[in-house]
Amino acid sequence: MSQTSAFPARHRVAVCVACVALTLAGGIGYTAADVFDVIPGPLTLEPVTARTYPDPVSTVAAGVVAGDADAGKAIDRSKAEELIRAFGEAQGVGGDYSVAIADAQGNIIAEHEASAPREPASTTKTLTAFAAASTLDMGSTLDTVTSLVDVGGTPTVVLKGGGDMLLGAGESDASHVNGRAGLATLARETAAALQEKGVTSVAVRGDDTLFGDDRTPQSIEQNNDEFRYYTPISSMAIDGGRDWTGLAAEDADGFTQYPVLSQTTADDVTATFRTLLAAQGITVGDDAGAADASADGQGERLATVRSAPLNEVMAFMLRHSDNTLAELFGRLTALKLGTGNGVEGDVKAVEQVLREHGISTEGLHLTSCSGLAPGTTLTVKTLVQVQSRYVSPDGGAAAASEGLALPGLTGTVKGRVGDEAALGLLRVKTGALSDVRAFAGNASRVDGGVATFAVIVNDPEDGAAANEAIDTFAASLTKL
Repeated sequence: MSQTSAFPARHRVAVCVACVALTLAGGIGYTAADVFDVIPGPLTLEPVTARTYPDPVSTVAAGVVAGDADAGKAIDRSKAEELIRAFGEAQGVGGDYSVAIADAQGNIIAEHEASAPREPASTTKTLTAFAAASTLDMGSTLDTVTSLVDVGGTPTVVLKGGGDMLLGAGESDASHVNGRAGLATLARETAAALQEKGVTSVAVRGDDTLFGDDRTPQSIEQNNDEFRYYTPISSMAIDGGRDWTGLAAEDADGFTQYPVLSQTTADDVTATFRTLLAAQGITVGDDAGAADASADGQGERLATVRSAPLNEVMAFMLRHSDNTLAELFGRLTALKLGTGNGVEGDVKAVEQVLREHGISTEGLHLTSCSGLAPGTTLTVKTLVQVQSRYVSPDGGAAAASEGLALPGLTGTVKGRVGDEAALGLLRVKTGALSDVRAFAGNASRVDGGVATFAVIVNDPEDGAAANEAIDTFAASLTKL
């Protein structure tokens, strides 16, 4: 028995030793092949180019730039009043203005006609951003999907938008907000799914039914010269509908120009998608027209592309003062709260959220969610109370606060610097129409603490000079 049982044991040891040896040999062989570039891999003896980064010209410790963001640090009332007095006397401002300086809790420390309703232009977007960020899942995305349905015996691809108006015409681009979801990617993946099913010829329908028929605030055309500032919200658009023909190419997320906007954005997407799908080897028949509501939710899903998260889209909206995206956020909020699928429901949703959060709606009359449509009025009291929620740790609207532009650095205020010492210490939203100059935001104070503020100038004597006065005023708040 002992001799019989010993042989299998020795045999097992030998097998194990052989396996280990073979594994080591294989590993060493693979490593050698990788090193000498016989097979692909991370190892090589060839010289490689290493990315280098220049040393910073200078460094500044954060504590030197500004003190702690102590929300309880008091603001000197007399200094705040002096800043408002100087602003009112500045060239270009005129006499039709309101100003409020408040602490982090929204308590007004100094003001001039803070309760007077005035036209706020695009500072209205801070209200919409607050309402949306307080209501929607800001980490969610807006999906554009394709599905395969049978329409009268014809295989039909339904292209259905979920509200992404920053689609790209090319491949999905993870490095940008604008173009994060690409139609070329959607077409390629759709074609692959069709080919797996043996489908090589289809019709294509675009489904733009998500937002109903009421998509344009009344009289907005008065402030929409050459269609440069607004196109009706739709379930899908390429680059917000911007037509860059004849203009210099700019970074997808960092442009400063206002090109003409297409007024048929969903149709444009469908036409582009048809071309891209055909380029993938799928025969695309004559346009079958817009999908009717009965096709919604039916069919087999083929492919999906997803927008950037809503918090990134909101930052894009605020920094570019994108009117269409502001109206889009109003509509998404309205649909979430059930106030309706029209402009009236959009403004009702924003007002509802403001009231629920204890923000003053005295003097508030919204005609749009962007501030572009004429007739909107509000007070600087409302604006600073929104800002106080932005800077509050439990304000619930971090996405809106983080999306504000930094004067001298980002967004519509990249070229507006009242004092270079204030760089990085202000987060703001601008507002401008022919007869409006406005500013709302919050300031980190160099000696610690936070200030919130809002300025509205109606009928300025000189618009450019009024902007300079606003910039100087805002920068001075960092020194309170």
